[in-house]
Amino acid sequence: MIITIWGSQHMAIQFSADFATNLHDENLRKNVLSTVGALCDAAKEISDLCAQGPLISGLGAVTGIENADGDDQKALDVQSDEIIIAKLRQEPVAYYASEEEEGINTLAPGAALSVAADPLDGSSNIDTNVSIGTIFSIFPTAPGAAENSFFRPGNEQLVGGFFVYGPQTTLIVTCGNGVELYVLEPKSGQFVLAVPKLRLAEARAEYGINAANARHWQTPVQLFISDCLTGEPGPLGENYNMRWVGSLVADASRILSRGGIFLYPADNRPGYEKGRLRQLYEANPVSFVIEQAGGMATNGTSRILDLPLSELHQRVAFVFGSNKQVELVRSYFKP
Repeated sequence: MIITIWGSQHMAIQFSADFATNLHDENLRKNVLSTVGALCDAAKEISDLCAQGPLISGLGAVTGIENADGDDQKALDVQSDEIIIAKLRQEPVAYYASEEEEGINTLAPGAALSVAADPLDGSSNIDTNVSIGTIFSIFPTAPGAAENSFFRPGNEQLVGGFFVYGPQTTLIVTCGNGVELYVLEPKSGQFVLAVPKLRLAEARAEYGINAANARHWQTPVQLFISDCLTGEPGPLGENYNMRWVGSLVADASRILSRGGIFLYPADNRPGYEKGRLRQLYEANPVSFVIEQAGGMATNGTSRILDLPLSELHQRVAFVFGSNKQVELVRSYFKP
């Protein structure tokens, strides 16, 4: 059985009958379904833009403006953000927080939900035809100031997920009752359920990390990677391979399908002492998905979803993947 939900303009997704059934308040579930449907509408538009690549002049051009985190904005970053805002304005969404904006957008004060997003993760790869995506997190709107809806640990999310614009356009999403994978079916123009209960693959001797930063890593990370490189004769007893895309959604998809571990640790460079990825709209939703698929997500030592949040664009170290390997990394941090 599937449930078809209408987005703001047209049918966007065929939800499974189990989607969000753990949300026992019917109004809340209806609001969640409608809002995820709107995000699917937005993702279809963004996917269409990505698919045209250099046919659209200046799609990957730098705008000359930095986003809230100091990264150079690409034209498609800005367009993706605008597309998402336009769709969410028609939904029960009180507040919207984005990587591309310094503050919080107020959309419909008093509405039930609040959405945080990285509108175009991996945008530095736009011109190289590497998979990029949209990451999102949905919270229940909290009373009081807008910040209250986002300044909270990730374990209070209602929904976490991400779209991947690659060989297929996919949605990997959880409401806290397992992970579902949907694929955008080109003929119908709908996201169709492909994997109803996505589980993280068994641990594989693979790791993903940006090795160019090795000289900046903290000692526990250096030791772990050194032991991986030593291979079967070393303390890990296995020959490890390295896989690194540099697009969080692509790397997370690989971990889900192949197993292994992803590391974007804190390091000794100025501005990287607490990590590089943003907790609210990158680490939190991806961690929610990874845990619901049977894996683990930490900052090296502590569970991501338990960490407090006090800044909209707060950074965090991020280590996730198969339980065995994430626990192994944690052991390197122990005194």
